[in-house]
Amino acid sequence: MRLATLKVNGATAAGRVTGDEVTLLPFADVGDLLASGPGWAARAADGGEHSIPLRHAEFATLIPHPEKVLCVGANYQDHLDEVGLDVPQFPTLFAKYSRSLIGSGDVIVLPANSQAVDWEVELGVVIGAELRHADAKEALSAVAGYTIVNDVSMRDWQLRTSQFLQGKAFEAATPVGPYLVTPDEV
Repeated sequence: MRLATLKVNGATAAGRVTGDEVTLLPFADVGDLLASGPGWAARAADGGEHSIPLRHAEFATLIPHPEKVLCVGANYQDHLDEVGLDVPQFPTLFAKYSRSLIGSGDVIVLPANSQAVDWEVELGVVIGAELRHADAKEALSAVAGYTIVNDVSMRDWQLRTSQFLQGKAFEAATPVGPYLVTPDEV
């Protein structure tokens, strides 16, 4: 199943994408749908009455107010080779704030105070259930789906310290989506 958050009449609505149509669901956005608890996938699959043509869809931020956005830096060999780094002993983690996230078609706001803007396409993994101290099987079962993230970085800010945050969390600089693709579709 493919889900999206759409801009509709000055507000947003979650939608289920099937073929060339989007069926609007009774949730404000995909995050609201996931927060509805166990059974969210069945509600998404069966819900909705009104459809619009996909070609008329205007995508909003997929999950506008996530509880947290955790990112893994230095996570693939080609990029490590490109910047001359070794594989880290432990994952390099950083966060993004909800105000950093925008819809896939929204305009990226490039900061005037950075002279080193860069971008990387990343795989976003959306967790759809609460979990803690999970093993690999439990963690995988909590995955609601996958999306595309354009990780826009201000490298001159990022490399000022060993912490990536200041170069990765600029407002309106991280397009996400347009779709959340559920694991059964992958």
